[in-house]
Amino acid sequence: MSATPLVSQVDSHNPEKSELIPLLGASVVELSAWVQQQGQPAYRGKQLHEWIYQKGARSLSDISVFPKQWRAEVAEIPIGRSTIHHRAVAPDGTIKYLLELADSQIIETVGIPTFGEGGKGPKSRLTVCVSTQVGCPMACDFCATGKGGYKRNLAVHEIVDQVLTVQEDFQQRVSNVVFMGLGEPLLNTENVLAALKSLNQDVGIGARSLTVSTVGIRDRIRQFAQHHLQVTLAVSLHAPNQALREKLIPSARAYPLEDLLTECREYVEITGRRVTFEYILLAGVNDLPEHALQLAKCLRGFQSHVNLIPYNPIEEVDYKRPNRDHIQAFVNILKQQQIAVSVRYSRGLEADAACGQLRASKN
Repeated sequence: MSATPLVSQVDSHNPEKSELIPLLGASVVELSAWVQQQGQPAYRGKQLHEWIYQKGARSLSDISVFPKQWRAEVAEIPIGRSTIHHRAVAPDGTIKYLLELADSQIIETVGIPTFGEGGKGPKSRLTVCVSTQVGCPMACDFCATGKGGYKRNLAVHEIVDQVLTVQEDFQQRVSNVVFMGLGEPLLNTENVLAALKSLNQDVGIGARSLTVSTVGIRDRIRQFAQHHLQVTLAVSLHAPNQALREKLIPSARAYPLEDLLTECREYVEITGRRVTFEYILLAGVNDLPEHALQLAKCLRGFQSHVNLIPYNPIEEVDYKRPNRDHIQAFVNILKQQQIAVSVRYSRGLEADAACGQLRASKN
């Protein structure tokens, strides 16, 4: 966002379609500059920042500390909040939200609470899985998101809003954010970077508690590394060889596994931070012992961590989740090969809120 937010976005062909840039996503410095442009003292920028990010204001008319006359003058300027179209609660406490944006598009975001001992204590952590696009162009065969096609990138305010929405609904501060919802984050890099900055500096979430997941876009991981962020990079691998990866991930045809791994190694060298590799286990497809050995060979000597995710079913395809014995056998082989590995059993399965089940839908 520029240092002068809320300049009208003018359509030269149809001035009546001009829009105002929403306030959400702007820093305290930018908001202070803007209020001064409106003839208000600079300290109102700090007040505005607090009301947007801490108090959850959805309209400037809600901000009672502002002069009534000025509130009326700027009432039409949007803060940039969505509305909850639908929410589904899973037995484990995970909540999936369908959020309606200003243009009536629907996106999904998920709030995932972590409870105390035995799952019965107080909530100790709250993770939000955010979307970065409406739909997804990657069309991975096992994932529901790409089945509905791609519509557009999300703006900065539409990404940050998801975190504030979950935080308000749970009435608990968000501790972690994972960019693993609808869309491919590195096809919306500019807005993702701005959202990461806002979540860190404005919402107050530590950089190391932010994770960006990508299926791999040529040159984008290298470019992402140049920003030297302290966030976690998660790469969706899902196959240990090129032929199998092409069957599961169409984009892999244009971006070979060897090239992707080379770029990931460069990321480690540039940032000094390890890469997490996400690997969805599909029964009889990519979960065999030979696959585990191939994966270990790919990652040997790599500063990385493998996150195994047992497949979560969707209606469009008939992949199956491996049984626990097969999962454990895969884990054991990786450990024997000195590969750091863990298994992530996705939350929210009953509400279709688990990994791979999200889709842009009003249903």
